[in-house]
Amino acid sequence: MASPTPLAPDHLGPTVCIGEILAEIVATTEGVGFKNPQPLVGPYPSGAAAIFIDQCRRMGGSAAMIGAVGDDDFGRMNTDRLARDDVDVSAIAIHPNLPTGTAFVRYQNDGKRDFVFNVWTSAAGTLSWTPAVEDVIARAGHLHVIGTSLARDHIWQMIERAAPLIKARGGTVSLDPNQRKELTKDTEGRFAKMILQTDLLLPSGDEIFLSTKGISEIDETDAIHAIFAQGVCEIVLKRGDVGATCFQSDGTITNAPAFIVKEVDPTGAGDCFGGAYVAARRLGMAVAESLTYACAAGARNVTMLGPMEGAGTRAQLENVIAITPRLDL
Repeated sequence: MASPTPLAPDHLGPTVCIGEILAEIVATTEGVGFKNPQPLVGPYPSGAAAIFIDQCRRMGGSAAMIGAVGDDDFGRMNTDRLARDDVDVSAIAIHPNLPTGTAFVRYQNDGKRDFVFNVWTSAAGTLSWTPAVEDVIARAGHLHVIGTSLARDHIWQMIERAAPLIKARGGTVSLDPNQRKELTKDTEGRFAKMILQTDLLLPSGDEIFLSTKGISEIDETDAIHAIFAQGVCEIVLKRGDVGATCFQSDGTITNAPAFIVKEVDPTGAGDCFGGAYVAARRLGMAVAESLTYACAAGARNVTMLGPMEGAGTRAQLENVIAITPRLDL
């Protein structure tokens, strides 16, 4: 069912993401850190931007990825996966010398994660504005921004350049704060600038307070009003295993309960949620339907090892919706 949406329609052009493309390797033992030898599995295609864009396309939205990989098997693994899923990979640069970025992850006993990243000293760190990037941005209908990318000067410069170009042709912007202690430095000023161009905000938990001068003690309702005052039209608050809530600027609030699944690997769940939601809204779906698909995407993803392995097609997500129990609201 079609519904008014703050996002540009899918036919205007693809959803574009600028950011990291990684190979992820996962420890099979629980514990803290990587100081001792231990068994590992992988590699898996990864990178928050790549996971998001893959899920967006698998949901049925048009999608293009802007990133950089090495001329190696890790890079080919990622570009092959994205191309297989019909993501536009024409603006993924292949560096002849530097390797594809990597992420090693180990789960602690309490479910928290330790990461060792090699991102910005890899091929990902050489990403720059090229004619191929220019071409993709010139026909894009939506830009999705990952918060971790704001910490990198070269990525930020590309985002600053791309956002107004896309907005000028009637396109829109979404922002996922996606805070990661291993990748994020002080980005308060850039985040504040980005919020002013954002149509859809996709925070998780306490990230709702990031654009309210970091005063995390303030009431959630006050934070919502403060964000709307900065021009954001729609806020989708990801609440993890509880579900999600959409706040619209007209005062409408829509809650969606989580699907009850057995968690295997939570990495990438938020990116799959966002990819499904953005695609659904750009395809004209109502908020409630979009939230249901997004919750299904996040739930499906956590049931499989590997951050992109659970990204589902629309049919696969519909199967999750049909057979998986949900929490009571």
